[in-house]
Amino acid sequence: MSKRSKIILIVIVVFFIGALVWFGKKNKKSIVAYETETPFRTTIIKKTVATGKVIPLEEIEIKPQITGIIDKVVLLEGSKVKKGDLIAVVRVVPNEQSLISARGRVDNAKLRVNNGQVSFKRTKNLFNKGVVARAEYEGVELSYKQAKQDLKNAQNDYLIIKRGSAGSGGAANTNIIAQMSGTILEIPVKEGDQVIQSNNFNAGTTIASIADMSKMIFEGKVDESEVGKLVKGTDIEVSIGAIEGQKFPAKLNFIAPKGTEEGGAVQFKIKADVSLDDKFFIRAGYSANADIILVKKDSVLSIKEGLLRFDKETEEPYVEVKQADGEFKKVNVKLGTSDGVNVEVLEGLTKDDEIKIWNKASKDDTEEEDE
Repeated sequence: MSKRSKIILIVIVVFFIGALVWFGKKNKKSIVAYETETPFRTTIIKKTVATGKVIPLEEIEIKPQITGIIDKVVLLEGSKVKKGDLIAVVRVVPNEQSLISARGRVDNAKLRVNNGQVSFKRTKNLFNKGVVARAEYEGVELSYKQAKQDLKNAQNDYLIIKRGSAGSGGAANTNIIAQMSGTILEIPVKEGDQVIQSNNFNAGTTIASIADMSKMIFEGKVDESEVGKLVKGTDIEVSIGAIEGQKFPAKLNFIAPKGTEEGGAVQFKIKADVSLDDKFFIRAGYSANADIILVKKDSVLSIKEGLLRFDKETEEPYVEVKQADGEFKKVNVKLGTSDGVNVEVLEGLTKDDEIKIWNKASKDDTEEEDE
């Protein structure tokens, strides 16, 4: 064999061996090294958030006792008032037809009184002379007294229609006073507005609303899927949108027995007494959220939810646990309470098990696997 042929042969053999080595590495199954985590004990708290607002515990609406026109507004919205303070004055504007009719009833009553007086005096003289029996005399006397009472009633009706009251109590009807101590939240009327008294057929015009701002409550709604887990007396925390970074303690005191449907879901109203901080002024109607603890479990065996996988057929949760030979074995687990990050493990794992962390292989192994 010539020297040239030997060189060509050697080159071919080296190339063939290099190709075998390259294909062997290419086809060799990569071993991916996964990191692991062990179960741990922690406190798991499952919460729900109720959206709502903070409102005064005690709030009333002041309505007039007569129909008329606002003559004067004494105080402004936001003013502090005590029970009995004057808020506004109503001027009575009588209906002309009613006034004329009332005046006519007064005149008729006066005629009956005058006629009764004449009849009574005549009958009395005859009774004193023994001409008329006592029964007849007493009947005439009774009719006369009834006529005088009818006149008084007609005069009172006339005065009520004309000025809103029959006597010295007129100011009590025309003066709108505070019925409780607190803060004036709203005065929806102004001078010159006509107002209607409250009666059986009309709610009446609201002249002012007053509330005790030192006693506030949270009023919100929770979904029907969570209302069954709520318990009266539970401590909650209320966050007010207008006051950042501050939470106010509150105590749940009301859970509505009946829900209302909103957007296809049934919502239940809840209320909670809020403990205020004197450093902050809480205005009525502030939007707020309440963090409510549904379940709290202390020191339970738990894992991170990111370690879980779910069987495609049974949808049962499982993890992969590292064995003595370094391989991972699928282990079904029974889960308990979850807070969205950690989940309680009821069955299937011990505190010493090493659980595969998915999608956290080393960089070199990942690159090799991708090739």
